[in-house]
Amino acid sequence: MKSFVVEEGNGEEWNVVDNEIIAYNASKVPFTQEPSFNHINRVIKALDGNIIAGINSILYCWNCLYIDVLWVKEEFRKEGYGSALLDEVEKIAKEKGCKLVHLDTFDFQAKDFYLKHGYDIFGVLDNCPLSHKRYYMKKSL
Repeated sequence: MKSFVVEEGNGEEWNVVDNEIIAYNASKVPFTQEPSFNHINRVIKALDGNIIAGINSILYCWNCLYIDVLWVKEEFRKEGYGSALLDEVEKIAKEKGCKLVHLDTFDFQAKDFYLKHGYDIFGVLDNCPLSHKRYYMKKSL
């Protein structure tokens, strides 16, 4: 006899699940930073105020930095904006005690950019998306 129901969760329920795994993780390995999650996001704007580049990252729980998104508008690529953003968040994270940065990127995105900035590949997911690779990368600060 089935004693449960699987259904789509709403935002409040998502928070319950998220908070429960956070509490479990903290019970196993105490968090080493306060607050436990610290967003480090930066943008670069043109003089007209339009965003031409940005980075979204989070320093989480154990002073680890996860870079979620680094984007530069196509016509501004190869001009140093991505490097400036990456350097900025790494500097801030290091000042806050970060020793490890990690991210993922696709083969059609910025793998070589990150390699140039001292990141190492520690995993590859083939066919994600089909006929492409997703690279998991890390860097010690």
